[in-house]
Amino acid sequence: MNWISDVFAVEKPIVAMCHLEPLPGDPNYDADAGVEGVLEAARRDLKALQDGGVDAVMFSNEASLPYLTKVETITTATMARIVGELRSSITVPFGVNVLWDPTATIDLAVATGALFVREVFTGVYASDFGLWNTDAGQTVRHRRAISGEKVRLLYNIVPEAAVYVNDRDVASIAKSTVFNCQPDALCVSGLTAGAHTSAETLRAVKDAVPSTPVFANTGVRADTVAAQLEIADGAVVGTAFKRDGYIWNEVEEKRVEELMQAARAARGEAS
Repeated sequence: MNWISDVFAVEKPIVAMCHLEPLPGDPNYDADAGVEGVLEAARRDLKALQDGGVDAVMFSNEASLPYLTKVETITTATMARIVGELRSSITVPFGVNVLWDPTATIDLAVATGALFVREVFTGVYASDFGLWNTDAGQTVRHRRAISGEKVRLLYNIVPEAAVYVNDRDVASIAKSTVFNCQPDALCVSGLTAGAHTSAETLRAVKDAVPSTPVFANTGVRADTVAAQLEIADGAVVGTAFKRDGYIWNEVEEKRVEELMQAARAARGEAS
């Protein structure tokens, strides 16, 4: 697991989500505010996250609801512009996630210099977005073809708003995913963004693949981060950093500081 400390410069990192507002082509895009409005909101949230002390950030098109499993070119292009314009202000390791398109996510990572990505790379699911299929073999070959081998892949094996189409327990899914695909890490989620990640599920995955990093992917809060990090090798946090703990509000620096203080205490770091 030494890649964790190599990339994040800390054990059990907290990866903060920088959620972008709806983008061009999305149903809720604000054409009057334009891309500049999306950029300025991202700039504001990035500053609050970094000033609050997060270990890393990950940019995603969280507000592109309902999601596509193959995004339009404008989505990736707009995200590349936003990350590119923010690049000089990013002071922590960063990743990207183009929901829910693994190929576009890797393209964006290579174009922007992101160190890691999170996506659903494996499995077939029945989801709110229809039947959701993946092709991990093609995706990892694409990463190699565009010289993205250094981009770390975080596999979400419990995707939100979806269930595996065959009857397999999460431990067997974790084991076969690690054997067949050699992910850099696995992510375990709740039902939706901001929903609690079950400690039981997290423990089942970690016990099944003890040599592979496992991240708690949703619902981690200041009052739960210590318990989650007892099991997990890191956490992805978005909603808990927002004003009033509401996903579509802006990031509030005070909430970031509170959770990060709890995370550092759980890691045994001096305050």
